[in-house]
Amino acid sequence: MRLSSMADYAVLTMSAAARHCGRSRVNSAQLAAETGLPVPTVQKLVSRLSAAGLLASVRGAGGGLKLSRPAATITLADIVEAVEGPIALASCVEQGRHDCTLEAGCSLRPHWPLVNEALRSALANVSLTQLAAPMAARTMELSA
Repeated sequence: MRLSSMADYAVLTMSAAARHCGRSRVNSAQLAAETGLPVPTVQKLVSRLSAAGLLASVRGAGGGLKLSRPAATITLADIVEAVEGPIALASCVEQGRHDCTLEAGCSLRPHWPLVNEALRSALANVSLTQLAAPMAARTMELSA
């Protein structure tokens, strides 16, 4: 399994936003400069992440973007789902999807929800706080 570029960029963008948490608000141009992503890409991501309730926009003096809730409560699964939709390795378990020619006789189909939940659970165990931490701090945390 591999994340799409947009999901990868969303994680990068949210990590940059989390590093500002509690200090200052940021705008799309600042996030683009910090991440190295094009401004239009960040604007598109900000729109999706805001629609998913992960970022909030504040108007007026001192306005800008901020996390909608503490970074510790936002997970990698939340970010990926904001961009990609529900986490699923096999599309046959999604409602209304019938694009597999083997669907009628597939013995694995009943097991995919379990696999999908295991994957989602693993991603849900990684917080934005962990993703935004400097690499030196993460290395120390892993070795402890």
